[in-house]
Amino acid sequence: MTATIDSPSAERSTELLTGVLLGGNYRREHGFWQRLISTEPFRRPDHRTTEERLALAYERLRVLNDCLDSGARLAADPRALAALHEWLGPVDPALTTVAGIHYNLFLGSLLDHGGDGHRDLSDFLRLRRIGTFLCTEVAHGNDAAAVETTAEYDRERDGFVLRTPHAGAQKFMPNTGPAGGPKTGLVAARLLVDGADHGVFLFLVPLTDEGQPLPGVHIRGLPTRTGSPVDHCLTSFDRVFVGRAALLDGDHGRVGADGKFSSAVDNRRRRFLASIGRVTSGKISMTACAVGCARATLAVAVRYGGHRYISGPRGSHRVPVIAHRSHHGPLAAAMATVFAMSLLHRRALDRWERGERREEAERLVAVAKGWITWQARSVIVECRERCGAQALLEHNGMSELVTGVEGAITAEGDNLAIHAKAAAEMLFAAAPAAAPAAAPAAAPAAGGGPGDLDDPGFLGGLLAELERIWFVRARERMGLAPHGDPLGRWNAAAGPALRGVEAHAQRQAAEAYAEAVAVLPEGPARDRLGELERLFALDRIARNSGDLLAAGLLSADQVNGLPDRVEQLIATVAAHLPGLVDSFGLPPELLADWPIAGADYVAAYDDPGAFWQTGGGVRDVVRGER
Repeated sequence: MTATIDSPSAERSTELLTGVLLGGNYRREHGFWQRLISTEPFRRPDHRTTEERLALAYERLRVLNDCLDSGARLAADPRALAALHEWLGPVDPALTTVAGIHYNLFLGSLLDHGGDGHRDLSDFLRLRRIGTFLCTEVAHGNDAAAVETTAEYDRERDGFVLRTPHAGAQKFMPNTGPAGGPKTGLVAARLLVDGADHGVFLFLVPLTDEGQPLPGVHIRGLPTRTGSPVDHCLTSFDRVFVGRAALLDGDHGRVGADGKFSSAVDNRRRRFLASIGRVTSGKISMTACAVGCARATLAVAVRYGGHRYISGPRGSHRVPVIAHRSHHGPLAAAMATVFAMSLLHRRALDRWERGERREEAERLVAVAKGWITWQARSVIVECRERCGAQALLEHNGMSELVTGVEGAITAEGDNLAIHAKAAAEMLFAAAPAAAPAAAPAAAPAAGGGPGDLDDPGFLGGLLAELERIWFVRARERMGLAPHGDPLGRWNAAAGPALRGVEAHAQRQAAEAYAEAVAVLPEGPARDRLGELERLFALDRIARNSGDLLAAGLLSADQVNGLPDRVEQLIATVAAHLPGLVDSFGLPPELLADWPIAGADYVAAYDDPGAFWQTGGGVRDVVRGER
């Protein structure tokens, strides 16, 4: 099952593939986080209660903050925020949650709205106060622009009065509990000036002191959620007053010294989007977290499969469970997917950070977030199953990642909602006859008929054609729906349009694969990446072979031959799984904290007082002797 390569070549290949996964500057971009999670404060502790685990998350947040040269610099650097989530996610999902909220949503929003100028951020940079973010409400999640908490301008006191009008307007799920110390929040509320509603803005509001909520702030803990513990609460306001500096203003809106509202943005929804712009970098962070967790679980599953021995055919000898096709097949497919997830994540991050064609870049971030977190769930669940009952135990690291990825699927915009928004934008953005730029690669070969399934360019073109096919179907269905019924027209098109978004993500991942293969030098690393590239593409093409056959882009013989080609690639990839896992760059200390990742995993279940330790025998135990 394991290919043998001379050591220098193997090390070079691993280094090149690590660069593919983490980016060309991975030592500078990721080295700090790899070293941090290797230190004692971040090692997996002995069994603790839920309350102790929550307290530990905040303790680790302080350790992390002390290790930073500048919390403000971290908050201003989207690549560093993504790396934080990529490496902390598998270690402590609760820590990752509170750190992401504090540095990205809270500090990042303050910095984006002039917080480095007229506001003193020292309490937040030194964690004398922890920042949190209060946007969604009980009755308003993905439609957060419709939140009903109000902040009414008080001319006499020159400030704002925050009020929660009813139960549905309570802020839902912010980490506003007493754990971790005093909290301050950014509260999304409707700005009212002289009775006029100017849309939703953020307000900086102290929430708690050392032991309890501040006057007018009501906080109630929510029922325990599955997975890692976070102090999620319901939070409401009973005429809480804050000064005029509490408003995070800017060109999108401000209240002048004369008490009048002005804005360079006419649309109230756009004002809201300007206020919560940090949600986009939050999507990137959720993607990074999902990628990191998927890689970690796959690494554990591959390692465990290699040293978990079972009886071989007819009981003649024992073999590692990963020797079985039924076991290594899903892991090989997961490896191709994990590389695709990593490459798509970096592509989305790169495009968004460059700031070019902002709307398209933000859409790719949203599409990538949905697709990657869904893929991460599939990979993590598959790996958990391949490790059997032991992976259900908390100390083996997987169980909290199974539930943790569910949070990533919902956080910063529920996946289905953000994919539906992307689908609508893409549906109306192009003329019905337009095809993606990569589609010509799926054209017939020079000799007539479909192209070669061994050609990655042809495979990428087929994935582009799938995207075109689904959006053409969506437009056709929308055209058949009655005019004058926008919801009915969207409902008619939604199914195929969402499939089109999925195909778009797969095409983007395939293009990222092709670019990565192209820049690698000839040798084992390029061979390995090329095999993963083809396995990823062929697996997706096989799932849609009927559509491609009907479009004349595949022949019947090619469709019939797809299963054999996929099987051949799975066998090839499976032979290199341990080496591919090495390219993940996971610190040994991380893997050592998960017993089933080690060949001596049985030692984690040993009983120091058992008869095999004390020198007694089975007969002594039966007699009751020691």
